[in-house]
Amino acid sequence: MLNDYIAVDLEMTGLDAKKDRILEIGAVRVKEKRIDRTFSRMIRQQEPLDERITALTGITDQMAASGSELDTAMADFLEFAGDLIWIGHSIMQDYKFVRQWEVNHRIKRQCFAVDTLKIARKCLPELEKKTLDFLCGHFKIIRGARHRALEDALAAQVLYETLEEKFFEKEPGLFAGRELQYRVKRQTPATPRQKKYLKDLAEYHNIELDLSAKQLTRSEASRLTDQIIRQYGKRQVK
Repeated sequence: MLNDYIAVDLEMTGLDAKKDRILEIGAVRVKEKRIDRTFSRMIRQQEPLDERITALTGITDQMAASGSELDTAMADFLEFAGDLIWIGHSIMQDYKFVRQWEVNHRIKRQCFAVDTLKIARKCLPELEKKTLDFLCGHFKIIRGARHRALEDALAAQVLYETLEEKFFEKEPGLFAGRELQYRVKRQTPATPRQKKYLKDLAEYHNIELDLSAKQLTRSEASRLTDQIIRQYGKRQVK
């Protein structure tokens, strides 16, 4: 049984940690079974958000424009988390994005976590769904905005406490923190040549892009270039 932990949720632009981006980080720090502090950061984006992401989360390009740089937000989040065990719903999906950032910055760190989705699958096989939305409805957990990082982290925290109360004695092993492991290669920064071509392409099509962010990788630069070419066409050189 855990008395101290953090509940974590990330909103992302997709599910692939190698090419998609962190949009928002939310976390709830619990000490002696009581919420001690919360953490919430919007991440500034280098690319316009897909309409489906805005429809799902309610986060607009204007909202993201006022966010923090990823490096600053991640450093602050890891300091906030410390060495506490993580709690989350399908927590590995969130951890993949954190781990990719850590590997890119040559950070070595262990992370232990408890996954409320795994607990629900084992202890509530009769339920037709095991999503956070469905389980919150099933247990009548009051939520704020759905698919916002801090609100989902708060919901995951209440869900964990609910599951622990109901099933800890029967399945204590499910509530023990297990080390998360995700093998990933370091992403290299975009080359000066990539950045120049992308800058020239954006200027040619009169597109505003912030290419000053240090975290732009080679794969991100390539993907953004392809996206612009598909939508606007190549730059015609006279």
